[in-house]
Amino acid sequence: MARRALITGITGQDGSYLAEHLLREGYEVWGLVRGQANPRVSRMRKLLADVQVVRGDLLDQGSLISAVERVQPDEVYNLGAISFVPMSWEQAELTAEVTGMGVLRMLEAIRVCSGVSRGGTAGGQIRFYQASSSEMFGQVSETPQNERTAFHPRSPYGVAKAYGHFLTQNYRESYGMYAVSGILFNHESPRRGAEFVTRKVSLGVARIKLGLADELRLGNLEARRDWGFAGDYVRAMHLMLQAGVPEDYVIGTGHMKSVRELAEAAFAAAGLDWERYVVTDQALHRPAEVDLLCADPKKARVQLGWEPTVPFDELVAMMVESDIRLLSEGGDHDQDSSWP
Repeated sequence: MARRALITGITGQDGSYLAEHLLREGYEVWGLVRGQANPRVSRMRKLLADVQVVRGDLLDQGSLISAVERVQPDEVYNLGAISFVPMSWEQAELTAEVTGMGVLRMLEAIRVCSGVSRGGTAGGQIRFYQASSSEMFGQVSETPQNERTAFHPRSPYGVAKAYGHFLTQNYRESYGMYAVSGILFNHESPRRGAEFVTRKVSLGVARIKLGLADELRLGNLEARRDWGFAGDYVRAMHLMLQAGVPEDYVIGTGHMKSVRELAEAAFAAAGLDWERYVVTDQALHRPAEVDLLCADPKKARVQLGWEPTVPFDELVAMMVESDIRLLSEGGDHDQDSSWP
């Protein structure tokens, strides 16, 4: 009998790649969605025709219990969140409720449906993956960052993610649940939302290349991130839930690039000189900036056998080429470019 997985946030970048990966692995895949009217749900169904849908909401405890009872999953991947960091200052309470408290509600749903009590064991239970984030490190105390690095989040998003991360550890230790967190560093793809800086750059380059714009406005060009390919990172999520012992892992490439280098690579992929088109805009800086994030993924490499496969320049070129194709074909730039 096929193993069954339930994914929250399945209509997002990571959810789509994870669903594809699990389907290839022979899973029966279910996606938690808030309502059928969401246009992303219809697009998801075209791309992932074999995914089944169950209604539920990370803001509603009862709906999550009902969803888990209906699906009876072997594995739950909690990817649902208010994930755009700048928006978390504008909608701090909603970010706390979805990105933070949503983790509590899903863990409780699993605990209730599994009949787990304090001091239980992880054997035979629903396995739970929590999408933690490198934004929890924030103002970093050391570089690179590993599983033991202290957290100092610099945004409501990072704070909410830290809450969910510690809660996952707490349920593992208090109830013996198989619950793990993947501390994922920035991971991108042509499916990334248009509001994120990597996709903003690839779309901006595509517009300039096609004569639809003559400049690209960016904020802090010196911010440095560890950027990888989302398709690689969902493999790590799956591997974490196959391990004999539930543990948390840092996932990243171990290499940093600045926003300036991102712009340079993107314009180079289109045969353009970035300095002719990029304009810095102070209004686009964060209230509290995270200057650098760089992963130390040694534990995942040694214990899970995980390695990233797509280098930075190849990832950036992939995104630029996809967006040039999307805009050339008259596509909606607000959509994720690899979605129908």
